[in-house]
Order: sequence, then structure tokens, then C-alpha cells
Amino acid sequence: MNATIEGPDGKPRCRWCGAAPEFLAYHDGELGFPVGDDLRLFEKLSLEGFQSGLSWRTILAKREGFRRAFDGFDFNRIAQYTHEDVERLLGDAGIVRHRGKIEAVINNARRAQELVEREGSLAAFVWRFEPGAGELAEPQSASISPASIALSKALKRLGWKFVGPTTVYAFMQAMGVINDHVEGCVIRAEVERARGTFKRPGCRG
Repeated sequence: MNATIEGPDGKPRCRWCGAAPEFLAYHDGELGFPVGDDLRLFEKLSLEGFQSGLSWRTILAKREGFRRAFDGFDFNRIAQYTHEDVERLLGDAGIVRHRGKIEAVINNARRAQELVEREGSLAAFVWRFEPGAGELAEPQSASISPASIALSKALKRLGWKFVGPTTVYAFMQAMGVINDHVEGCVIRAEVERARGTFKRPGCRG
């Protein structure tokens, strides 16, 4: 099967983005473009945790609901959440109402604060795990990688939850730590150009 389909502009794109109407904009404008903003990184890692056992389409459809419910994924605010906030979130039909995942986001917000205090930023820590060219699998041929396993283990050691290697691999795909658009996809070249000019976050000090 051909790995690409023709997009609305006649140019080839990854086949999966034709599976649902909302996928195209996400594929063209977000997936794989490098991110150095801590709040966006925290949001995506949180949403990937919520996706566990579900489809990305479900999460994407509820993304604005998640953003409203979790204060724009500002981990400094989420870290202050109490039991009352957990109950509020469990009653919010705009998100996935799963107690373990909700509590994991709150826990991870506190861990993110600790990590920022130590590393200077969440981005500085995440981008340390960017794989070299020789470590990359063929695009869309893997669901985990040595880099995602390493980042998953590092996060778990720091007390993060719902950050298994498959979840972390999807996060790395989304946030541009790897370019997983297939060869021939018109967006792959755009992502590669963006990665080429992206200033990798450095550690504090």
C-alpha cells in the first residue's frame, strides 16, 4: 500500500491523515514541528497519557475541553490542584474522565516543577533525548525506540506517571524530537527545515 495519499492541494501526505477530517490540520500544522515551550510539551505529554487505550481522534476532539479544564496545562497551576479539583474534573464531560489519568497529570505537574527547578526547563530535559540520525527507525514503522525507552525510564525515575515508552514515542513524534512523516510526504520536508533552524534548548547555567 502506498504510504501517502493526495491532499486537497494535490500534494502527497502521510496516509493516516485522511482517516478523519480533523487529522489534516493537525498533520500539516503541528505534527513533528519542533517545540521548545514547556507548557506545550507538558500538554502533549499529558494528552498522550490520556490517549492510552483510546484513539488520538478522541483526544483531539476533546483537546479544547482539556485545555479549559486543566488551566491551559499550566503545570504551576495544576500542581496546586486539590481533591476538589479531581472531583471537578471527574464530572467534566469535556474531557476523558479517568481518575488515574487525572491524578497522573496533577502528579506530573508537581514533578515538572521539580524538573524545571533542576534543569532550567522541561524542554532542556526532553531534547536531551533526541536520537541521532543513525538511531532512527523508518518513519511510521515503530511504536517505541531506544530514545523513547530512555526518556520513559528517566521520567519514571523522577516520579512521573503514564509515561510508558509507547506514550513517550508518540510524544516525541508530535513535538518534533523526531520527524516521523513518511518519505514523500510534503510536510516531511517542512518539518525537516524547521528542525534545521530550531535552537535546541540548553540547560541552565
